[in-house]
Amino acid sequence: MSEEKAFGHGVNQRDQIRMSQDEIDAFLAETHTMNCATHNHDGTIHLVAMWYGFLEGCPALETKAKSQKVANLRRNPQITCLVEEGTTYDQLRGVEIVGRAEIIDDPDRMFELGISVFERHNDVQYTPEMKPFVDQMLNKRVVVKIVPERYVSWDHRKLGLPSMGG
Repeated sequence: MSEEKAFGHGVNQRDQIRMSQDEIDAFLAETHTMNCATHNHDGTIHLVAMWYGFLEGCPALETKAKSQKVANLRRNPQITCLVEEGTTYDQLRGVEIVGRAEIIDDPDRMFELGISVFERHNDVQYTPEMKPFVDQMLNKRVVVKIVPERYVSWDHRKLGLPSMGG
């Protein structure tokens, strides 16, 4: 491949690097941190990094009920989240999720998400003996379920560039 084509000249690079829905789902299923952006009352962006799990097939997180992000989402449920990885250009991958947030305080649904987050970020299979840890994790918290409206994705590994890492 010529250098001109490798760096996207004369080629629709966006189409080349876009992930399929299956690739997006597989990427999000890996253990990553999710950056979540909500709108503050003054129009500025509130951006935080969160661990996440899945609830009813959607990405979701647990957070303090009185957190700034929850106050923002109660006022405006729009949320944009970013999950990404890679330290060199040829290895960059990521998914932006644009959607609406559903704030959940139902204990059963919260516990379902709590198990998901606990398992994913502790690399263990949940057992009933772990219930006190999950209960503590959910104390004074709510769940934010992210209902995706659209995805933007990229996987630079698809470009076939030479490794830029050392």
